[in-house]
Amino acid sequence: MMISKRRGLAAASALAAAALAVASCSSSGTGTQSSAPASSGAAEPITIRVQTFGGGSNFGYKNAVEKWNAEHKDIQIKHENLTDQFEQQYWPQMIQWLTSGSGAGDVVGIDEGGMGLAKARTEWWADLKEYGLESRKGDFPAWKWENGVAADGKLFALGTDIGGMSICYRKDLFEKAGLPTERDEVSALWPTWDEYMNVAKKFQDKVKDTKFADGTNTLYQVVLYQEAAKNGNVTYFDKDNNLIVDKNPAVKAGFDFAQKMSQQGLTAKLRNFTDEWATGTQKGSFATVGCPSWMLGVVSGNAGDDAKGKWDVASVPGGGGNWGGSWLAVPKQSKHPKEAAMVADYLTQAQTQASIFTDFGNMPSNTKAQQDPAVQGAKNEFFDDAPIGEIFAKSASSLQPVFLGVKHAQVKNAIESVIQGMDDGSVPYDKAWQQLVDDAVKAAG
Repeated sequence: MMISKRRGLAAASALAAAALAVASCSSSGTGTQSSAPASSGAAEPITIRVQTFGGGSNFGYKNAVEKWNAEHKDIQIKHENLTDQFEQQYWPQMIQWLTSGSGAGDVVGIDEGGMGLAKARTEWWADLKEYGLESRKGDFPAWKWENGVAADGKLFALGTDIGGMSICYRKDLFEKAGLPTERDEVSALWPTWDEYMNVAKKFQDKVKDTKFADGTNTLYQVVLYQEAAKNGNVTYFDKDNNLIVDKNPAVKAGFDFAQKMSQQGLTAKLRNFTDEWATGTQKGSFATVGCPSWMLGVVSGNAGDDAKGKWDVASVPGGGGNWGGSWLAVPKQSKHPKEAAMVADYLTQAQTQASIFTDFGNMPSNTKAQQDPAVQGAKNEFFDDAPIGEIFAKSASSLQPVFLGVKHAQVKNAIESVIQGMDDGSVPYDKAWQQLVDDAVKAAG
């Protein structure tokens, strides 16, 4: 369901309160294998605040942070996952902090949807070249590296994860519906999205108390990114930053599929990255969800240990796609930019990204990590030992970047609010497309 104004204000207040609570903390960081300068060993530990977003295990930093803190007594990482909602809460608050010059952490995560604006606002960021991190260029695909270079040539961000695509599904619920449960057989059920919908109908005929899909927005995103690859690798803006929502067939294809799923009562009407969605994952309110690699950690984190082995991973209808991925940047306002650069370096190193993938499923953007045998052969215990290395790692090098404009995050939020409204009944089906276009124009300014 759509977030109420009261809930949005409460969430924003909580976010601001969290910032005030840690405002006295400083920042800094880097790993033993890092190419950044070594720590000078201050008498009192420096605390580097790493701010991220996302549901479940989000960026997957738990084990990496514990390892760093055990090995670096002079520089300690404080990881703050501020909210699971990037467009609605995290990015607007981060923009406010960056613009005002205070409040942001020493290292901040940025979703792909915020990178267009981040690249344009070069005054917000420290230049990582000053700390030797230009040497990291060979560790990333060209497009991932170049997206972390600002308009004036400043290196302001290093890549974390990338997308890839799959469908996560509940094996026990498929069995209840009399459907195949083994991942290869499930993948064979839906080579196309039309066949995915046919499976959904069969499921819904047998299972009345659970919906086949979580909601319209997740499905919309998966189809959108697949179709974007067929239409110049653009979504809401062309590469000159002109709004093309009403002209891009990829947007209409995603919308049409989401509308059909909703009209036929095949979704749980949950908006992704809300508390209700997380609770629905835990309670088994739906049987499938679109899963780029980073979504594995979200699903497992939301579902909890009791659901271990009930979930599995199958191929996505229609082929691949590249939904998502993030970067780490060091705000200029950090009082410890050198140490912050060390931490950003550490968290994006091959060894760290490989361990995050094997622990939580976030696919490395670091090409050395992608080639690591531990990544290539990785299995995920929560998802019934699904061979996630085979599913995601082998296709990682061929993923194509999707261009996202300066106002992508704002337009995305407006569009997804309409698609969610269509699903929950607050936006009539016959008026939804025009409202989507109109709201996108308003959001783009």
